[in-house]
Amino acid sequence: MNSSIQAFIEICQWDTAKFFVFSDNVFGPLIYYSHFFALILSITIGTFILLKDRKSLLNKLLFLITFMFSVWAIFDLILWATEKPEYSMFFWSSVVLIEPLIYALCLYFIDIFFNKKDISFKKKLGIFLPLLPIIILLPTKFVLQDFDLTNCYRDITEGFVAVYYVYMVEIIYVFWILLFAFSKSSTASKEEKRQIFLITSGIILFLLSLASGNIIGSLTENWTLAQIGLFGMPIFIAFLAYMIVKFKTFNIKLIGTQALVFALGFLVLAILFIRKIENVRVVVIFTLLFVIALGYALIKSVKKEVRQKEELAVINEQLSEFMSFASHEIKGPMGFIKGIVAMALEGNMGELNPKLKEVMRRIYIRSNDLIDLAAQYLNKSKIELNQISYAFEDFDIGAELKQVVEDFQQNAEEQKIIVKYDSAGKEIFPVKADKGKMKEVFRNIIGNAIKFTPKGSVEVFISKTNNSVLVKVKDTGNGIEKEKIPALFKKFSRADTQVTNSGGSGLGLYLAKVFVEAHHGKIWIESEGIGKGATFFVELPAKQ
Repeated sequence: MNSSIQAFIEICQWDTAKFFVFSDNVFGPLIYYSHFFALILSITIGTFILLKDRKSLLNKLLFLITFMFSVWAIFDLILWATEKPEYSMFFWSSVVLIEPLIYALCLYFIDIFFNKKDISFKKKLGIFLPLLPIIILLPTKFVLQDFDLTNCYRDITEGFVAVYYVYMVEIIYVFWILLFAFSKSSTASKEEKRQIFLITSGIILFLLSLASGNIIGSLTENWTLAQIGLFGMPIFIAFLAYMIVKFKTFNIKLIGTQALVFALGFLVLAILFIRKIENVRVVVIFTLLFVIALGYALIKSVKKEVRQKEELAVINEQLSEFMSFASHEIKGPMGFIKGIVAMALEGNMGELNPKLKEVMRRIYIRSNDLIDLAAQYLNKSKIELNQISYAFEDFDIGAELKQVVEDFQQNAEEQKIIVKYDSAGKEIFPVKADKGKMKEVFRNIIGNAIKFTPKGSVEVFISKTNNSVLVKVKDTGNGIEKEKIPALFKKFSRADTQVTNSGGSGLGLYLAKVFVEAHHGKIWIESEGIGKGATFFVELPAKQ
């Protein structure tokens, strides 16, 4: 900096900016308030949206828009604070480029939003080509001519590009967005038209308010009033929050509510640092309008969602009650059929020829499967209706496990599978548990192992470990991919739909997990992968 400029700075008594933005050159705290509020809110929302889905081009683009706006706000604040002409020239020329760039990004954003896909390179070139003259001429007098040293206002004389071309490009972008939205709306459904209207309105309000600061300040010379333009970003965020909650555009649940709480907290906190009552009134009025607009939209959306959840809860309860009734009604007749078939197989109804005996055996097995299926749906319904109960008693779980294994022998023979049981001799394994629920757990696990073992064996082991009883069911079947194991304990999940005998409710392992955890136990699966079999583990507290 030469001595003449330094002397001019001393004559004007400009304050030295600290950290680029803090100085007495900024004549009012409302300028800091408007810039920091818009900057912090926009970059926070933009970052949150990006982190929710980093792969989404729409989310990336929205983050870029909010980031560029934040850069614009910082650079504009530096222009208010700095006393150095070279800083003013650099940041002023940067703002001249950033403003139309934000307009171009908004046009790109709305195109992707409407078409649900990225645009061609040719179209991108068409959108961003108007920025090329600004970039080329940025260091020339066509953008900024000189720093005005005729007064102490720290003004810069703008050239043709900054005075006329930039505003012309911005107007073209605004009309481009409006025409694009109108063309899409003409062929859209009623719901899509609402989305188009809301997102377009939000972007246009944002862009107009971005430019309104300079327009209001230039026309009125009231730069305090011009700060209202910076509140365009919160208006855009308000519309965006409504879109997200209402239409789940970005799949970010409750981001609108978070934006409202964050913005409201920041607005209230900022009042503490504003001394003039006139400025306080401006902030309070804006806060009230912001809360009313965004709050109304969010409350309306939340009320609708709550109503839908209540209706869905009633439907689910009715469905669970129906399933409970239907399952109970199925068990009775099927139990009768199973009993009659068992008597026939035992010879109580006379001698059966081999072919008829084989048919009766299959009926017995399938009726047993159907009874298990009905029991699973009945228990699922009881869990969802919070009607499940447990009858705890002392018993030898090893004896019950052995009985379950024997019950499966006939089914295993049909599939030519060897089922072994190893109880470590005659040792007793006492537990305090619900005998019926535990037998159902073992039936589900062993049945599952047999079902997914086309050939080979299923081995069942029981042992004591410290204060626990450990049951292990190991098969030589299809195996399970490690990443799919956690999903197996969810409702209606199946391990392998390619297996021919893979029918079932998909509830067995889910119920097993519920029952075991209700007994303060653990259940898990280990498998080396497809074709390498699987091992199921159940650990229960031992009776001391």
